[in-house]
Amino acid sequence: MNEILIQSWNELQEALFEDAWNPDIERYRSRNAFRGLSDASYPLETTLMRLGGRYVELERHLLRNFRKYAHRDVVERDSLWHWMTVAQHHGLPTRLMDWTYSPFVAMHFALTNLEKYHTDGVIWAVNYAKAHELLPDKLKHALEQEGANVFTVRMLSEQVTSLNELMEMAAAPFTIFFEPPSIDDRIVNQFAFFSIMSDPTACLDQWFTHHPDIWRKIIIPADLKWELRDKLDQANISERVLFPGLDGLSSWLKRQYSPKV
Repeated sequence: MNEILIQSWNELQEALFEDAWNPDIERYRSRNAFRGLSDASYPLETTLMRLGGRYVELERHLLRNFRKYAHRDVVERDSLWHWMTVAQHHGLPTRLMDWTYSPFVAMHFALTNLEKYHTDGVIWAVNYAKAHELLPDKLKHALEQEGANVFTVRMLSEQVTSLNELMEMAAAPFTIFFEPPSIDDRIVNQFAFFSIMSDPTACLDQWFTHHPDIWRKIIIPADLKWELRDKLDQANISERVLFPGLDGLSSWLKRQYSPKV
């Protein structure tokens, strides 16, 4: 069953860590990517999709101009994947999607919007190892050679040099999970990584319907959100930690002193 409606904090913990046991190494090492959304009805659309209009055609213009005007903040290597990572991190619409290795960080993002506390939230859990079994042979071989479960920016840069090349690698859409370089404390503290689909028009939740064995959708009832939020704060999972600096501190204090809605 892919959609799970939880009813308590304890049920949520069970659902989040359900398949964490790895018998090969006899350790609890989940292979899930987690993504929290404040509204369970939200589709898994990229910020590029949400731009609307002829967004596929606009993608290359957005990236080209970002690289041109962000030249002073040149990244570690002048590769597509470094630039896309930096662009996504700073709010440019891209086909990347944010995920985290941490179920508690995902829970935070499912609970961060106080205006959505009357609405059920959701945490998506996706087995990235199983998703990568569906990759083209060239990319699967690269992971096997490295002994890795997800790509780094360096690994991707060695295999794919353009978005056109990515799209032409297979007839059917596929999904890649990769880790960004640790360019600031926000990425580190959020235990963040990204996914990208080979086809910019392919929506992840629609793609999931063809691959039911790799994902779960954990629904958080609206009437449970305040309890989860308070317990996360007690566990020190908050804006103050996940967004280091004055902006995160201000967001945390604003929420702490906001009336219960």
